[in-house]
Amino acid sequence: MLTSVKVQETFNQDGEDLTKMLRGLPKLRGLKGFLEPYVTSMQITCNYTSSHSTTNSQNLPRLPVPKLKDTIEKYLLTVRPHLNDEEFAKTTTLVKDFLNGTGQKLQALLEKRSKEHLNWLEEWWLNTAYLEYRDPVVVFSSPGLAFPLEKFESQKNQLQYAAKTLLAALEYKSLIDNNQIPVEMMGKNPLDMQQYKKIFGTCRIPWEKRDKLSYNNDSKHVTIIHNNHIFHVDLWGDDNILLNEDQIVEQLSKVIKLSNTVNNEGIGILTSENRDRWAKAYQLLANDKINKTSLEDVQRSIVVLCLDAPVGLWKLKDPDARRTLAGAQLIHGNGSSSNGGNRWFDKTVQFVVGADGVTGLTYEHSPAEGQPIAVLMDFIVQYLAKNKNPGPRSSRPREPTHLKFNVSSDVGAMINTAKKNLDSLVNNLELNCFQYNKYGKNFIKEQKLSPDSYLQMAMQLAFYRLHKVPGAHYESAATRMYIGGRTETIRSCSIESVEFARTMLNANNSPKEKSAALKSAINSHKNYTVQALQGLGVDRHLLGLKLTAIENGIEIPKIYSDKAFTKSAHMRISTSQVASKCDGFMCYGPLVSDGYATCYNPRANDINFATSAFVDNPDTDCVKYRNALEQSLQDMHDVLLQSITSKL
Repeated sequence: MLTSVKVQETFNQDGEDLTKMLRGLPKLRGLKGFLEPYVTSMQITCNYTSSHSTTNSQNLPRLPVPKLKDTIEKYLLTVRPHLNDEEFAKTTTLVKDFLNGTGQKLQALLEKRSKEHLNWLEEWWLNTAYLEYRDPVVVFSSPGLAFPLEKFESQKNQLQYAAKTLLAALEYKSLIDNNQIPVEMMGKNPLDMQQYKKIFGTCRIPWEKRDKLSYNNDSKHVTIIHNNHIFHVDLWGDDNILLNEDQIVEQLSKVIKLSNTVNNEGIGILTSENRDRWAKAYQLLANDKINKTSLEDVQRSIVVLCLDAPVGLWKLKDPDARRTLAGAQLIHGNGSSSNGGNRWFDKTVQFVVGADGVTGLTYEHSPAEGQPIAVLMDFIVQYLAKNKNPGPRSSRPREPTHLKFNVSSDVGAMINTAKKNLDSLVNNLELNCFQYNKYGKNFIKEQKLSPDSYLQMAMQLAFYRLHKVPGAHYESAATRMYIGGRTETIRSCSIESVEFARTMLNANNSPKEKSAALKSAINSHKNYTVQALQGLGVDRHLLGLKLTAIENGIEIPKIYSDKAFTKSAHMRISTSQVASKCDGFMCYGPLVSDGYATCYNPRANDINFATSAFVDNPDTDCVKYRNALEQSLQDMHDVLLQSITSKL
């Protein structure tokens, strides 16, 4: 039996309001980090006001530095499921020494930093979680976001869809630029809206050791990629009139005619590389003036639009097989022989419109969390459903420009290496995207339970069913109620979640006992979520203390090399809720080599899942995980109904 450690609740004056808002909590996506290299997304439900979206930040409170004692108490709770009694006793001694020794000094220095910065974590987080991360953005950090699948009857239909997608994005950008995106609210708390300004015109630039970000909010053109050829397309004519849908279709048709054969030396494939290797190739390219101009042109564009080759989508009879193929196209382009080179993975927003109906976007995560992108998706899907609005025609549209790149033999060799590396990564990623249609969030709400916490516990049960051990489990909470806020970790694996899994898998336990264990685990998850939303979780505080030690030349405390820390931060279950009314989903790669990624979109009567694991790890299997997850959902459903019946 696991023993519990008392943790004192440390809510601010709005804690009660936050508790009431649990079913509508903002939940966003982030990525590879310093303590635990991945931040996942969660659902957001907003109350809209008439306040302007970009004028509220200066009035928001600063991110707090939690009390050290509170963090240590929470930490002991979260590591307990992963340790035996002897290991836990050792960890308890270590953290007490830390609390009474070096921790106090680091805490004082961190509190000093918090007084000198509007957000003590913001710069650290951008650098350590994103720009200094050296693995490829493909699979490891950038998610693919699938729109509802389309059936294009002709190439013209594909281009019409692409043109409307661009116009929808421009309309959304106009709302942002004119401060017409309403301020999102969490209960009575307004959220920081600065991230909305960072999604268009933004590009990541590879650099040795630490990448850079280029912000270009005044851009007037887009980048179009077809057959690995890259084009500059102006969306405004010389008369300063925005091109209408028909004119954009004409421009895209010209692009296709200018790139009717595959460019085997397309440099887009380099953006899928390890960041240091890409940085070396980038510097070689940028030494040439023509290349430098072309590179900067892509970086300055509003968005990238990829016109993809067909992939046989509708030859597949199984809807889940089609979902999985679409997910693969959006997360990595399915390799160099498919559409993997028809990309610029450094661009924050990169739309994909495939010839046979794969549509969506790939999202580079550095500038912002997932909420602006999630809203963008729904906005575009709603816009696409409208009838065509011709709009005025520009009398002087500019011709598309085929961007030129002089590829040296050294860069050519790097392109070939990038192809091999991407293909290896693609072949090693197992995806399984599916729709669970036996019930959705309506049933969960009818049981007066939080849909998000319920699904988190379903994943805990599925993992325990397969592996017979607790799985360290990552979910993120938005800290945007603070100026410059990003995320805090919700550690979903708890003493209660493990007891729930054990109780469910014991055939001798009654439905009433199983139902009670489920509700206890859900309540534990909800309570941690409330604290994480207030910036009072474990992980960001511990990260801040560690970075404080590094910056001040202080020896890193032993708790960071302790088994408790390494096991609880080895997130074998990386999860992300991206809620949408449309039949869409998000997918990305696992956080660790022996883990699973699970992204989910709970809708009224069904749930879209996208799961992934690495093929070369013998301990993980997406098909078995899917089966275990579906079985867990069914068992939880049955137990809740049976427990009600037993009371009658």
